[in-house]
Amino acid sequence: MSGQPHSLIDAERLGYGAISAAVADPIQRKGFGRAWVIALLCTLPFVLLTLGAIGAVLTVGIGLSGVNTTVVWGFSIANYVWWIGIGNAGTLISSMLLLTRQRWRASINRFAEAMTLFAAAIAGLFPIIHLGRPLYAYWLAPYPNTMDLWPQWRSALVWDFWAILSYLLFSALFWYTGLLPDLATMRDRARTRAGRVIYGALALGWRNSARHWRAYETYHLTMAALAVPLVCSVHSIVGLDFAASLMPGWQESLFPPYFVVGAMFSGFAMVVVLAILVRWGLNLQAMITPAHFDAMAKVMLFASIVMAFSYATEWFTAWVGGEHADRTVVGYFFTGDYAPLYGALLFCNCVAPQALWWRRVRRNLWWLAIISVLINVGMWLERILIVWNTLSHGHAVTLWRTYHTSLYDVAILVGPLGLFAFLFLMLARLLPIVSMHEVRQLARNEGAA
Repeated sequence: MSGQPHSLIDAERLGYGAISAAVADPIQRKGFGRAWVIALLCTLPFVLLTLGAIGAVLTVGIGLSGVNTTVVWGFSIANYVWWIGIGNAGTLISSMLLLTRQRWRASINRFAEAMTLFAAAIAGLFPIIHLGRPLYAYWLAPYPNTMDLWPQWRSALVWDFWAILSYLLFSALFWYTGLLPDLATMRDRARTRAGRVIYGALALGWRNSARHWRAYETYHLTMAALAVPLVCSVHSIVGLDFAASLMPGWQESLFPPYFVVGAMFSGFAMVVVLAILVRWGLNLQAMITPAHFDAMAKVMLFASIVMAFSYATEWFTAWVGGEHADRTVVGYFFTGDYAPLYGALLFCNCVAPQALWWRRVRRNLWWLAIISVLINVGMWLERILIVWNTLSHGHAVTLWRTYHTSLYDVAILVGPLGLFAFLFLMLARLLPIVSMHEVRQLARNEGAA
């Protein structure tokens, strides 16, 4: 990935003015039209479903889900891990590509970072609604009280609270400061006084001076350097939620790096889906070219190979370790109640992405969309089966039970997907979804201006 892909932008169609017009005009002049309105209306039932599901569990209780006395974690925790993985990937992708000077990030980093904010915010809801008594969620935070109640700092679940909170704050700052030059462009192009006032206030006095650019670039590189260890630590802590236990199949040192790679894997797949939709919806074919998809597909292929190696390592260590419980759990993967789902997991995460070895597949948007969706399905199956396989088949044979999915589980799985789409559609209507100043810089470097 050290080399740059060719034809990052359409040099014949993109000058400075054309870039600004392509991104800003749908917001300020042309509007998004009927397609955007229809898409927004389609997401509203899912938003209501999400709110209804959260309201139901807050009033009735966690018994609405399929959890039982043995499988005490279910869809809520699996959804949390899946969403936080997608959320981690956005800032990780943007910061790592910035630090390694990958110029093709210019067209995708803005909506990848926005994906982080929305996914991490959605992920933070699931541990709270899973608590059973969500009104006491604030007990995770140390605060002055008369009862000397303090969090159990040796618990990775408490670390999660601080990891997500710090990550959300950091990602919001990283994303917002990256917007400043584009907000100034929106201010200067605004036709109404309200637009000039609103975008001007959000631009924080940006004047495109050399001093501003010097401070901006220093700050952005510093934040990117801080983002990489932060992102790795956040999902490592999520992995430690499992690895810090004594349950068979969980107590593995492999889990923290395995979860980080899995986050990058599912995150890049989600970015590919978003890039395809943004490219089509905003007619940005000149900015998001087949070269971008080719580069992202190579990353997904690499991550798929690492994931396959991680699965094989998990099986191998359980067998070589000789622990009966660990061997039994691995056998349960392939022969137990959830074996068909485990087979689907391996197909989605390990087999289907191997088609990306072929350049024709990497540049075909239909194939890329199908493979990316399969990857995200496979990664969700991995998250839920990490929970189900171990808790359904732990140390005590008398406690072996299976998980039975409820309608509430389906609601909290499907509803947040619509909420995510709703938030993304609103963002695309209000703010530049592609970084204009970075694409302009890329155009200058490639001689397009």
